[in-house]
Amino acid sequence: MTVPTLPPVTLDRRDGPYGEVVLRRRGERLEIIANGCFLMDTSDGRSERLLIDAARDALPAGRQAPAVLVGGLGVGFSLAHAAADERWGRIVVVEREEAVIDWHRTGPLGEISRAARADPRTVILHTDLVEYVRTTTDRYDALCLDIDNGPEWTVTEDNGNLYSPAGLAACRARLKTGGVLAVWSANPSPAFGEALRNAGFTGVRAEEIRVARGVPDVVHLAVRTA
Repeated sequence: MTVPTLPPVTLDRRDGPYGEVVLRRRGERLEIIANGCFLMDTSDGRSERLLIDAARDALPAGRQAPAVLVGGLGVGFSLAHAAADERWGRIVVVEREEAVIDWHRTGPLGEISRAARADPRTVILHTDLVEYVRTTTDRYDALCLDIDNGPEWTVTEDNGNLYSPAGLAACRARLKTGGVLAVWSANPSPAFGEALRNAGFTGVRAEEIRVARGVPDVVHLAVRTA
């Protein structure tokens, strides 16, 4: 017997400088859709948790209170998981969609991120990640980036700049020596691994997260060693 798929219910729809962003409810699950492209939902969160843990575990042993930059607030799983780990120091989240921040502060996603947002280590910045890594002088021990469905499947064309040689150089400049870049992707990308090596990163590898159907999700990892 086939269980019918519940139709989505639109909770909010916004038009902004990057296009349309929509929050939907499908049964008990909340979904974020950007420009008609499914981004993420609240059904699991394993990928988001691995993104944070893999970056932390790749740091040099003994590093105290490492600072982490989380690129993309999304449904809040990455932020919540980072804040639940007392080993992290400063936790900075960059989110360009005002609607997404609103859905956490006053909307239905707030339940996921409430404790993390109240944590004194946490700061949420309303700005574009690509612009932020290019212009800020702040440096981090880990960059955990999840703003697209992968380096080869971006939400908007401008996001492709993040995975370009100039974008990867900017990410590398934001890392302290020994710092880790972690990038989530819905598909493995050998070409992106090569781009990371060409950008001067070492220890380039990918960790897979098995999913119910199709190819596994992937976290690409790379280290700034100098």
